[in-house]
Amino acid sequence: MIQKIPNSKFQIPKRGYTLIELIIAVGLFALIMTLASGAYLVMIGINRQVQGIATGIDNLSFALETMTRTIRTGTDYSCGGGGSNCPVGASSFSITNSSGATVTYSLSASAIQQTVGGTTVALTDPSVIISSLMFYSPLNSSKTTQQNDYQQPRVTITISGSVSSGPGKTETFAVETGATMRGSDI
Repeated sequence: MIQKIPNSKFQIPKRGYTLIELIIAVGLFALIMTLASGAYLVMIGINRQVQGIATGIDNLSFALETMTRTIRTGTDYSCGGGGSNCPVGASSFSITNSSGATVTYSLSASAIQQTVGGTTVALTDPSVIISSLMFYSPLNSSKTTQQNDYQQPRVTITISGSVSSGPGKTETFAVETGATMRGSDI
């Protein structure tokens, strides 16, 4: 239907949206945006959780790399402070590093501790909770107690614990690695 405006040459069609059509369109738009933003917020939460786990595992990886590097380049391995082999495992491990200082690794307050010259430093972040740290070394690297076996001393490290992945959320892990002394003990 066309309506003629008085005193005008133009004719304006009488068409448009009703109030009900606008309410339905806005309601559908709001529903779709609510669903989309909900999915977006879930994705953000999952991303934060994954980043928390990755940060904790990276920190644990750094601690393991520090320990294995010192073990590979060190001498005079000692398990549990007793100066002997530890084929059944020990919770602490001492090495004489390449600079001649004694380095001890142990578990204290759910963190891996490194002690060098009386100074103790935590190698792991508080977000990484260590429940078990064990060192296994069937061969002693000490020249005075050396066995005539022609094998390089090897240390196996096992760690288990959990890493925080958000408020009240944790993921458990178990890691095992090994290091063999670089220099000859023969």
